Amino acid sequence: MKLAYKKMGSGPPLIILHGLFGMSDNWLTIASRIARKYTVYLLDQRNHGQSPHSPEFSYRILAEDLEDFIREHDLGVVRLIGHSMGGKAAMCHALHYPERVEQMVIVDIAPKSYYHPFFERVLDFMQALDLGQFMTRAAIEEAFVENIPNPAVRLFILKNLQRTEEGFRWRINVQSLRDNLGEIFSAISSGRRFEKPTLFVRGGRSDYILDEDEPAIRALFPAAELITIPEGSHWLHVDAEEALCRHLREYLQC
Repeated sequence: MKLAYKKMGSGPPLIILHGLFGMSDNWLTIASRIARKYTVYLLDQRNHGQSPHSPEFSYRILAEDLEDFIREHDLGVVRLIGHSMGGKAAMCHALHYPERVEQMVIVDIAPKSYYHPFFERVLDFMQALDLGQFMTRAAIEEAFVENIPNPAVRLFILKNLQRTEEGFRWRINVQSLRDNLGEIFSAISSGRRFEKPTLFVRGGRSDYILDEDEPAIRALFPAAELITIPEGSHWLHVDAEEALCRHLREYLQC
């Protein structure tokens, strides 16, 4: 599958993988500040952004999409930044193709399995919502207030709303993501380990990476470091952008 992407900067290649409901645009500000030292590729993963839709969706498939992209663009060895679902895709790729990855940053996700009813609820609501009855974006946003009371998170989700000549549509493949939500919640498991430098960044207001998760992280990524951004939620690139950017630039030496 040919993935849509944006590219900026110059230097060694660095790839950013967004999370569920995300797209490359979500990381443009952070990417622009890393691009002074790296050539940054911001990918739209399958069923997201401008990339093709597919009923097939798993972390192994996302890892293969990433490997195909690296080969297609002849990138050689890369650095990876992955948030949430994108973090698990990055982990899966690094475990299967360790020779391809020099360094990795995982943002607010552990390799364990999860169940977060928020995503289920939002996808169900998106499926049930008849976009044809709405004339304005503001009216659709108002319909989401009860399900997503946090304005910043609501804006993040609604970046997926696109207006066409026929009316409003979702950029993401809502049906496929809902059908494969169990895969998205699943753990990353492997008989292999990724021995190279890996930074895990968690939000202090998030429960995605707990202290008790560290042994499982180090079992797969023995060189892992873990830092906490106290003010950050799961969406660190939304509500703790400056702090996240500072840690990324320090770790990546840019």
